[in-house]
Amino acid sequence: MALGAAIRTARKHASLSQEALADASGIDRSHMGKVERGERNVTILNVIRIADALSLEASNLLLSAGL
Repeated sequence: MALGAAIRTARKHASLSQEALADASGIDRSHMGKVERGERNVTILNVIRIADALSLEASNLLLSAGL
């Protein structure tokens, strides 16, 4: 849940819609929504894809989630 919240915060900071982030990271939009809500686990590969789409380092995204 913390990772999903960190992704949502970073997405909003980047002024991206959930759909735009999903497209940029190659992840289905409905899956992205579930990740942000903490309903789905996310693989490390998808964390890297999301971080890249947000122009962040994956480690920084994980740190902002407290992981």
